[in-house]
Amino acid sequence: MTKFIWPYPDEPQSGFWGNTTAIIDWCEENYVVSHYIAEWSNTLTNFMFILVASYYTYCTYRNRLETRFILIGTMFALVGFGSWLFHMTLKYRFQLLDELPMVYATSTPAWSLFCELDWKTLRASKGPVSKKKEWFFGVVVVSFTTGLTWFYMAYQSPIIFQVLYGFLTCLVVAISSSFAYFLVPRNKLVKKNLYTTMGLGIVIFLLGFISWQLDIHMCSFWRYIRRTYLLLPLGTFVELHGWWHILTGMGVYTYIVFLQHLRVLNLGLDDEYLFIWRWSLLPELVRKDSAVSTQYSLEFWGPYETEKQHIITTGASATDNGNIQGAHP
Repeated sequence: MTKFIWPYPDEPQSGFWGNTTAIIDWCEENYVVSHYIAEWSNTLTNFMFILVASYYTYCTYRNRLETRFILIGTMFALVGFGSWLFHMTLKYRFQLLDELPMVYATSTPAWSLFCELDWKTLRASKGPVSKKKEWFFGVVVVSFTTGLTWFYMAYQSPIIFQVLYGFLTCLVVAISSSFAYFLVPRNKLVKKNLYTTMGLGIVIFLLGFISWQLDIHMCSFWRYIRRTYLLLPLGTFVELHGWWHILTGMGVYTYIVFLQHLRVLNLGLDDEYLFIWRWSLLPELVRKDSAVSTQYSLEFWGPYETEKQHIITTGASATDNGNIQGAHP
C-alpha cells in the first residue's frame, strides 16, 4: 500500500549541486525532498513569480503600453528565474541572480516616478517631462543601482543590501501613493480602483514579508512542527519562505498594474483604456478597442459585466489602434 505521509529523512551534508557557496541558507532543510533540489518548496514556489511576470509582460505588450513597463516585467521574471536557480543549487552566483534583479526591476518605476514628480508640491508634474530631467534621474538611479551592486559583491552584506533595497521600494510606494492621493479622476470608480490595487498590492506584499520574517526568526519551531506532526509531503506547505515567493509575486503584480493605471491617468490617456478585474480578482489595464475573452468586473469582487454593459460603460471606439501618444518610452 502506498504511503501518503512519510517522515523526514536526516538532512544530507550535500546533494547533487555539491557544497553550499551562497552566503544565505534559509530555514528549509537542504535536499530532504530531492537529491537534485536543495530547497524543494523555496524552488518550486518561484513558479508564481515567473507565471505572473510572464502574464504581466504579455498583457503590457498586447495593450501597447510603454517600454518601461515591459522592462519591469522582464526584470520581474528574471527575479523568479534567478531565485529558482538559487534555491535549487544554493550557489552564490545564482544568489546574485536572485537578489540584484530585484533592485534593477524596482529602479525602473523609481526612475519614472522621480521624473514625473514635482518636488515642490509632491504631485505629478503637468505636461510632458523634459529630456534633461529624464537623463538627470536616469544617471541618479543608475549610479545608485551600480553602487549597490558593487557594494554587495565587495562586502557580501545581505542586511545592508536589504535595507537599501527596502529604502528604494518605500520611495516608489511613497511617491506613487502621493500621485494617487492628489489625482482628481473623472469618476469615483477610477479612484476606487486606484486605491484598491495600491492597497491590495501593499497588503499582499506585507503578508509575504511577515511570512519571511516568521521563517527566519522561528525556524526551529517550524522544523519541529514539520518533523514531528506534519511530516512529508504536508510539511512542504509550511515552508514560509515559499509563501514569501507566492505572496510577493502576487503583490508586486498587483502594484505594478496600479503603476500602469496611474501613469495612463497622469498622461490623460484614460479614454483609451479600461481597468478591469479578470474573474473579479486579477487587475489588468486593457485597451478599449480590444476584446476581453474572460469574465471580468469593473471593481474588485464586483459583479461580472455583460457585453451590453461593456459597450455602455466604455463607449469604446474600435478605430483607435495607436500606441500611447506623447509618452516617452
